[in-house]
Amino acid sequence: MLKKTDQGTKMQEEHFLKKIFSPADFKEGELALILPKFKEVTFSKNDFLLKEGKTENDYWFLESGFARSYVNDTHGNDITTNFYAKGDIAIDWSSFFLRNPSRENIQALTDCVCWQLDFDSFQQLFHGIETFREHGRRRLVSSYFALKSHSVSIIADQAKERYIHLLKDKPHVIQNVSLQHIATYLGITKYSLSRIRKEISL
Repeated sequence: MLKKTDQGTKMQEEHFLKKIFSPADFKEGELALILPKFKEVTFSKNDFLLKEGKTENDYWFLESGFARSYVNDTHGNDITTNFYAKGDIAIDWSSFFLRNPSRENIQALTDCVCWQLDFDSFQQLFHGIETFREHGRRRLVSSYFALKSHSVSIIADQAKERYIHLLKDKPHVIQNVSLQHIATYLGITKYSLSRIRKEISL
């Protein structure tokens, strides 16, 4: 069950958000404007951060736990489009910026602790603080390149190569996410994934 808290303790903010918005990059005065805009929210396993058909209105930083985004194909099967772990932003960028209904769902795979920034607060910070704006742009560009790379890999790489890349890039996902979700993300069946894992372990 989703649970929204107050600002959270000062210790929590220093422990997590100041790693995201490093004092090396942001001035203390900027951090004083940025950090209070975030609210700590906890999700239970299987809770939704976003549902298909809803407009994305929140910018979620994961402090702990795992989540995934997925879409339903024409046969009603859910296909994983991305995984999110500590330090990641769980968001449908297109829905957030263009203000249109999302075609994706974002769901907690485990209990999660997140830091929420709503759209209006994001806009204020984005237009008011240059370093925040550049930070957001870097995150958006990085997310785009990762999505582009995965899309090309689905077409151009063998399934085994895709799995090895995921294993190298996100070993924490491999260790904590079900084979079924990993398989749909890689565009293969769970049985093919099991075979690939056995080949690699030999």
